[in-house]
Amino acid sequence: MTSALFVVSEEGYWGEECIEPLTMLTDAGVDIEVATPSGSQPVIDERSVDPEEVGEETAERVREVHETDERLADPTPLAQVDASAYDAVVFPGGHGTAWDVNQDRHARAALRTAVEDGDSKALVVCHAAGIMAFTRDSDGGFLVEGRDVTGFPNAWEEDIVDENDNMPDGRKLPYWVEDEVRAAGGNWDADLGEDTSVTVDGDLVTARGPPSSHAAAVTLLDELGIDH
Repeated sequence: MTSALFVVSEEGYWGEECIEPLTMLTDAGVDIEVATPSGSQPVIDERSVDPEEVGEETAERVREVHETDERLADPTPLAQVDASAYDAVVFPGGHGTAWDVNQDRHARAALRTAVEDGDSKALVVCHAAGIMAFTRDSDGGFLVEGRDVTGFPNAWEEDIVDENDNMPDGRKLPYWVEDEVRAAGGNWDADLGEDTSVTVDGDLVTARGPPSSHAAAVTLLDELGIDH
């Protein structure tokens, strides 16, 4: 059976970016394990289940899965996971990833393994794209250097943080994803003129943000050769 590891933030994941791939892959018969940096239950960004932010239908569906899915309720500590045992590793986004997943050495190792070993895929969504700016390949270079990627763009970030880069909840955003990925050598294109943005470069699949969650899951299933 095809298997996937979801690496989810404890500091605030964006609901749709996790729940849409999680449910789609599950429905397609993929065996899924959820891991978080410390093994604590992932925390959802409340904005991603606010009907005024995402719509009533999405908010209700996402919150229900977040509250009832046993895999999300009882994640594995990331350090205890062998990424090479999975056919895909998925990194849902959300601003919270900037404070934990993207800074976690085990998460970076999981991304490197998924992209380099030739038998697996990685899906990196939205703010989780920041992990690419801090992940080195086996030769010590940046994993993202020379790769075509997308992710959460500066044009969207500037509408969220204030002049001091503080989030609506008061936390200081430590970096902007697009800036860091570009600095690490990624060929960045967020396709701002399109409704969705998903990019495939070898075994690395990246997606721009919440509206691209469905397309990202479809693309990953296609890359894994799974009917859906």
